[in-house]
Amino acid sequence: QVQLVESGGGMVQAGGSLTLSCAPSGRTFNGYAMAWSRQALGKERELVAGASWSGGRTEYAASVKGRFTISRDKAKDTVSLEMNNLKPEDTAVYFCGADTSAYFSKARYAYYSWGHGTQVTVSS
Repeated sequence: QVQLVESGGGMVQAGGSLTLSCAPSGRTFNGYAMAWSRQALGKERELVAGASWSGGRTEYAASVKGRFTISRDKAKDTVSLEMNNLKPEDTAVYFCGADTSAYFSKARYAYYSWGHGTQVTVSS
């Protein structure tokens, strides 16, 4: 099972930007579909974005579409989540996830391995 380490969280004002990064520990992301999810205080975890190994297929939650971009750097073996025009409702702990299937599918959400998360706080 791959271990994942997120970084890049922090505090930003509404309208600002942050980029989260995720790197594997112990083994490579090679061939894995990747995803980002988030959980706000008192709320259920929400799948935010996902990408297939090839990068040809990406999918976003309606709440972030057009503002967030998931991407991967195969040379560095990292996955990023670029977040623009952040809103206070984006405040949450963000988690990076990996699936052994190369093709991203929301139906495989239960099979993902997740990191410990990184806090993102957006102030109004």
